Amino acid sequence: MKDYYQILGIDRSASSEDIKKAFRRLALKYHPDRNPEDKDAEENFKEVNEAYSCLNDAEKRMNYDRFGTAEAPRFEPFGAGFGDIFDNIFGDFFGTFAGRKTARPVKGTDLRYDLDITLEEAASGIEKLIDVPRWEDCPSCRGGGSKGKGTTTCTRCKGTGQVRFQQGFFSISKTCDKCHGQGRVITDPCDACAGNGKVRKYRKVSVDIPSGVDTGSRLKLSGEGDAGIRGGPAGDLYIVIDVKEHPFFRREGVNLYCDLTLSFAQAVLGTEIEVPTLYGTHKLKIAHGAQPGESLRIKGAGMPRLGSKVKGDQIVTIGITVPKHISERQREILEEFARLSGDNSSQPKTLKDRFKDFFTGAGTS
Repeated sequence: MKDYYQILGIDRSASSEDIKKAFRRLALKYHPDRNPEDKDAEENFKEVNEAYSCLNDAEKRMNYDRFGTAEAPRFEPFGAGFGDIFDNIFGDFFGTFAGRKTARPVKGTDLRYDLDITLEEAASGIEKLIDVPRWEDCPSCRGGGSKGKGTTTCTRCKGTGQVRFQQGFFSISKTCDKCHGQGRVITDPCDACAGNGKVRKYRKVSVDIPSGVDTGSRLKLSGEGDAGIRGGPAGDLYIVIDVKEHPFFRREGVNLYCDLTLSFAQAVLGTEIEVPTLYGTHKLKIAHGAQPGESLRIKGAGMPRLGSKVKGDQIVTIGITVPKHISERQREILEEFARLSGDNSSQPKTLKDRFKDFFTGAGTS
């Protein structure tokens, strides 16, 4: 006796939905169309159908569970019975059954174009003209694929677009491989496209890039992809943005970060310095006693928010340079500065001395 539960790979408490899922998975696996070279696939496919036809029927399943047998399932060539079962579950997955055509309009393939832009372009927005390679209707035959005589009825499928053949219990209908489901064939192929009706061309496309875009932003241009098939609409073109790294600015969301290096004297005395921004220079006042790592903010000098006129800020981080070589006069001035600052030691304190100062409070005011 065949174990239908084992065939479907389910247990005896499986629900109707579990049975249906198991059948779908195994039918896809063993369907003859997917395994033309595997002789065992057809037999496995029939067993799966037999098990499903029994277990999916409440009365038959009850008899099978009680007595180990059930009525032999009826197999009809895609009419009532199994044909309805199979069609309800799979629809058009395997193409078409007898009398049904698949030659329908198909939308063209969507295309992707990776576009590099600068940070300045991302901030201001820009219009770019790009060359996009895509399949278009052949201008010589206007997409028909023929020089002019047109088409004739396919001799293999007799114009139906389908060919039928027998697979065990089943009468299977497939898309005709000669006319590809069209029902007609071209007798005088166009020289320009070899009868395909499509040619590869580069077309210039204008892309309006809004301000505020960032790396990974996607822009959709409807109808700018490959031409459709059998009168179907053209696909879409997706522009994927990649903003190049900037030599001065670092971007984090809508804020921009940059480093500003001051001399020792500028940091101590304070100064006013012109800082570059994406929108020109900005005079930034540095207070006396500026410390390394201190940050200053320039409001509204960052990146615009996508779809908005509001801008982020520019954050300026201060660094201080220490000269490696100084003149004798500069040394005298610095030594005088050290003495006036109360630092009379020309040698740095040892770790022991610093700990001693810390616990005794020496050097604090």
